[in-house]
Amino acid sequence: MPKVQHIEHSGVSSARRRSMMRVGTSLSEINVVPLVDIMLVLLIIFMVTAPMMQRGLNVNLPQARRAETISSERLFVTVPLSFRTDGVVQLGDEPVRVDVLGERIRQEMEVRSDKAVFIRGDGEITYQELVQVMDQLKQGGVQQVGMVTDFPRERRR
Repeated sequence: MPKVQHIEHSGVSSARRRSMMRVGTSLSEINVVPLVDIMLVLLIIFMVTAPMMQRGLNVNLPQARRAETISSERLFVTVPLSFRTDGVVQLGDEPVRVDVLGERIRQEMEVRSDKAVFIRGDGEITYQELVQVMDQLKQGGVQQVGMVTDFPRERRR
């Protein structure tokens, strides 16, 4: 509730005295500006750190000039550089040995109408290693095998 404060001045008429009255308010409200500032800072921190929390394999994709963008949800097989030593590829998000890849693909193709698979191979993987993975995919019932590439970076002149 506002308080009315009287200011005493000697020798001032009563009409003038009424105009000199001040109305003061007590500070009983919560100041939300610091709370909003803190929340905005936390929001920015989470927006910056969230993309860094994604996990996956580091694969250096080869570059192609006439690559097409992927328009539908497809099945990906990732062939990392460590495939040479351990023979493990990644089917979607699941690590699978190459010798059981045909059976896992067959199980996966039973529930899918689209019989296409995309291969993401590291740029250092040889063609023979990719053909070995493609043979397992064809044995599992895959009708189309697509290769995922990266767009080339523009050359600076």
